[in-house]
Amino acid sequence: MKISGSNRLNNLGSAIFTELAEWKEQVIKSGIDVIDLGIGSPDLPPSAKVIRKLHEAIDNPNDYGYPMSEGSLEFREAVAKWYHYRFNVVLDAKSEILTLMGSQDGLAHLAMAICNPGDIVLVPDPGYPIYSASLELAGVKPYLVPLREENDFLPQLEKIPDSILKQAKFMILNYPSNPLAAVTDLVFFEKWVNWSKKHEILAVHDLAYSEMAFDGFKPPSVLEVKGAKEIAVEFHSMSKAFNMAGCRIGYLVGHADVVSALKMIKSNIDYGVFIPIQKAAITALEEDMNHNQSVSLVYEKRRNRMIEGLSDIGWHIKKPRASMFIWAKIPHGWTSRQFSREMLFSQGLVVIPGDAFGNQGEGYVRLALVHDEKVLIEAVERMGRFFENHVL
Repeated sequence: MKISGSNRLNNLGSAIFTELAEWKEQVIKSGIDVIDLGIGSPDLPPSAKVIRKLHEAIDNPNDYGYPMSEGSLEFREAVAKWYHYRFNVVLDAKSEILTLMGSQDGLAHLAMAICNPGDIVLVPDPGYPIYSASLELAGVKPYLVPLREENDFLPQLEKIPDSILKQAKFMILNYPSNPLAAVTDLVFFEKWVNWSKKHEILAVHDLAYSEMAFDGFKPPSVLEVKGAKEIAVEFHSMSKAFNMAGCRIGYLVGHADVVSALKMIKSNIDYGVFIPIQKAAITALEEDMNHNQSVSLVYEKRRNRMIEGLSDIGWHIKKPRASMFIWAKIPHGWTSRQFSREMLFSQGLVVIPGDAFGNQGEGYVRLALVHDEKVLIEAVERMGRFFENHVL
């Protein structure tokens, strides 16, 4: 008996990612050495202290029972302390923090927790694919809000129709941004919070890249805005800031009712994050508060080397101020997909076409700074050969 997948599978994610994986497999089989600047997965390990703590916890036979779905109180208290240390935001560990299996876990289930089928959610275009995929799972309608370079990749809130605002349940934004590498400040967050209160639309902020900022810039939390917890929640992750992507631990903070609703969904789906991982995450947060163990300097050096190298070959891109990505406008005469495909097949270099993140991404590609400087230099050299061999 052959079983077909549900109709919703056709609307999950982007077919471009599947196609890109198939291209990569073909290129590898042909014998070409591939440098993958596609997936944004940190290539560095956690600190030695975090790894030691994980070893220690794994050796404890008492840590193998079911963890609480909301996360241990110890971990949530560590998150509360870190948020106060980093953003001067006060959180109640018991009611305003929820542990997640990575922020994507929470992003995937939020609409199920607070929306009804047929509701509308405002999502950025371009945007991280799970934003829209989660709405498909929940039977919720997306309204795409364009983010354009001429507006510094910020949403034009005043241009969203009133008819949409009356039906919208929440709006999700992401600064520092994946894929755009765009940033914003508290002035915009104040505007967003006030606008959200006026229209009674929950503000949902994805802050996974807060610790990957450069040139002295410190990305703010939307919860720094006075009264933001009345209308906002924020997702954060241990993956990027602490090189714990494979550990799958993140959290939601903010509006207690939203935290409670997502907690209810999660309690019916899983039993929470493995206790040794929570203990390792506590160590990472404590280490950062004690020694400011930021990964930003590593990525800042990579960004500088990459941007300078691209400029040398004639591809001039403004330096991003944060994230682990470069959002690069491609030369005229190419579509994003054509550019990405030809770069892979001719040079063995994986870059993500911008339209994988939405229609507004056409004309761009995303480059991930997930290799050491030596590999990034080789990547730039391959790009240089690509430009030499193609009439652009």
